[in-house]
Amino acid sequence: MPVLDREPSKDLGGGDGLPKLPLPALEDTLDMYLRCMKHLLTEEQFNKTQNVVKQFGAPGGVGKLLQSKLVERRENKANWVYDYWLNDMYLNNRLALPVNSSPAMVFPQQSFRAPIDSLRFAAHLISGVLEYKTLLDSRSLPVDYARGQLAGTPLCMEQYYRLFTSYRLPGPERDTLVAQESSVMPEPEHIIVACKNQFFVLDVVINFRRLNERDLLTQLEKIARMAGSDEEQLPPIGILTSDGRTEWAESRSVLMRESTNRDSLDMIERCMCLVCLDEATGPELSDTTRAMLMLHGGGLAKNGGNRWYDKPMQFVVGADGCCGVVCEHSAFEGIVLVQCTEYLLKYMTGSPSKLVRAASVSELPAPRRLRWKCTPEIHKLLASSADKLQRLVKNLDMDVHKFYDYGKEFIKKQKMSPDAYIQVALQLAYYRCHGRPVSTYESASIRRFREGRVDNIRSATPEALAFVKAMTDGGPSTEKMEMLRGAINAQTKYTILALTGMAIDNHLLGLREIARELKMEKPDIFTDEAHLICNQFILSTSQVPTTVEMFCCYGPVLPNGYGACYNPQSDHIIFCVSSFHESSETRSAVFVKCLVQGLLDMRDLCNKCNSKNIRGVSLL
Repeated sequence: MPVLDREPSKDLGGGDGLPKLPLPALEDTLDMYLRCMKHLLTEEQFNKTQNVVKQFGAPGGVGKLLQSKLVERRENKANWVYDYWLNDMYLNNRLALPVNSSPAMVFPQQSFRAPIDSLRFAAHLISGVLEYKTLLDSRSLPVDYARGQLAGTPLCMEQYYRLFTSYRLPGPERDTLVAQESSVMPEPEHIIVACKNQFFVLDVVINFRRLNERDLLTQLEKIARMAGSDEEQLPPIGILTSDGRTEWAESRSVLMRESTNRDSLDMIERCMCLVCLDEATGPELSDTTRAMLMLHGGGLAKNGGNRWYDKPMQFVVGADGCCGVVCEHSAFEGIVLVQCTEYLLKYMTGSPSKLVRAASVSELPAPRRLRWKCTPEIHKLLASSADKLQRLVKNLDMDVHKFYDYGKEFIKKQKMSPDAYIQVALQLAYYRCHGRPVSTYESASIRRFREGRVDNIRSATPEALAFVKAMTDGGPSTEKMEMLRGAINAQTKYTILALTGMAIDNHLLGLREIARELKMEKPDIFTDEAHLICNQFILSTSQVPTTVEMFCCYGPVLPNGYGACYNPQSDHIIFCVSSFHESSETRSAVFVKCLVQGLLDMRDLCNKCNSKNIRGVSLL
């Protein structure tokens, strides 16, 4: 039996009053693991895996021992999987943050007619950030409730409190997520403004008074002038944060040898957020171009050095109207980013820019430029980081597509879950492109539990495979429609398992990590070929819906994989599909073409079968 825990609801803001994350029964997870993997393996591979799994779960077997240790761990921790998951998903990952890990939210294209307009926008945005941070500091942000499947359940709010108070510190083998605890007398708050690859400290509280928008604009104008002064240009140190995590950890330790650099690093690591004032990058600013520029800044030749990737929130304001936010993902999930950015965009459209000459701090001290002492060794590290970022820029193959033929209203009319329907369409697109199913990741929030982050919805179900084969091989429409409903039901069922803490990925991770902690030899289930295939997420997907005009994007998690982020609206769907040019197997535009065709075919199938049903009814 799974270990469940229902406690009376107390303080939902922090999550203390929420139930603990359940621990599924070992037998359930092992059965589901086999079911999830069977159709992705050869017969020979599956027979071997079946034996390995049987042995692992046998009475007196290693699985039973590990499960009992997880039961103990669950008793003693607020969330039994949180640390394991955070390390496995993010902190142990050695890949560079841009493209590989950090998602971006792309704002609507702004039309700035003069340089002052982009600074006005930035000042207005910072004002919104300060308003939002006041809500967080006073813990008066309203509690989120689940939407979609199992709507109405209160959700853990812990992630919000890391938006402006945490930092991802690079380490040689594992990074650290540093979360600042507010002390009785917090230091004056500051923001770091990046402009022309230079970093400036913008104090937002001076003489115990928060700067108003007019003052913020004045300070931003000073920063823009200081950044433009040629005699003071310092090397683009921010480019080092775009490197692989181990390389950046090494570069950071070299920087730390100089006290000047230590002071500058300290100011950046303790700031609320970054505001990156980007230079115009060129004439063509399509959705796809803007998405790519948000993810990597266009490399050193453009705005790639005007970043500090370890900070959770980097607001980008481009002189050409290319704006958005890049986020370091280890501190919080996409929905938290959406809620925060929606608040900011609504604040900016709802409250007119307050640039009146209000009671101002008469003479504002000039913002401070952060100084760096650079040895020849550091210059060499900068050149190496810039080269690697340039390769990443060239490698990213992005395609943002707005599908206008229908949206979630049409899908709801079919009495189907829009998310499940789109997931089945993604399976169809991959199958049509590559002729086989692959392990697929769809993030599912487990915030209904204390300190909950995510688990994985395994969308490559046997039912989805049966449907995509039927769509490819032909056959009667009624049969295809039945299979579509079967695929959507299977997807919806697994989604509910994931949302209620009963999916398999976190559980398997917990069993593996407990074995490691006990210094046991890695159990066969985790060295078996099926486990490797199981965790190669060639299709990494996420639904990130918004209520204001913007969209989220991210890169693939594997060299031969796709990242597929989608935003279903009532009458259209925005897809952001990414892959790498270096892979001969993938092409984002081809995938999008298959996806569009699949969505049209699925609509035609629904219309055909529904019209038959209607005709059938009218004849009675």
